Amino acid sequence: MNFECKDRKPRLGQHTGSSESGEDYLACIRELLQKKGYARVADVAESLSVVEPSACEMIKRLAQKGYLTREKYRGFTLTESGQAMADEVLTRRRTLKAFLQSFGLPQNVIEQDVHGLEHHLSKKTLECLKRFVKAD
Repeated sequence: MNFECKDRKPRLGQHTGSSESGEDYLACIRELLQKKGYARVADVAESLSVVEPSACEMIKRLAQKGYLTREKYRGFTLTESGQAMADEVLTRRRTLKAFLQSFGLPQNVIEQDVHGLEHHLSKKTLECLKRFVKAD
């Protein structure tokens, strides 16, 4: 997996490689692939508001874990397991957004709360929320 990355040290406060940020990267890549048909390090960095070296490092880790494959001259794509993980994250986000919208909250509050909650729900709670949102 040879990603073209500039050799710079990450700045304080950037993504550190946690599973939560990895999930954010996979979801971002999935959305870029759906929207543009491709995903590059620069696209991911811009979408997540991080510097390219940080995005590159996370992308390398995700590739090493088998979530991404590199396609020469086309950036990278999600593997089957990467796509499944990204879809799971996006489903969580949609469910939480729909649930919070049912309270009539402002969009900026919903976005902030979804970002805070999305990685911390149990599967059981998520299933209950899915049923609740569909019942409306």
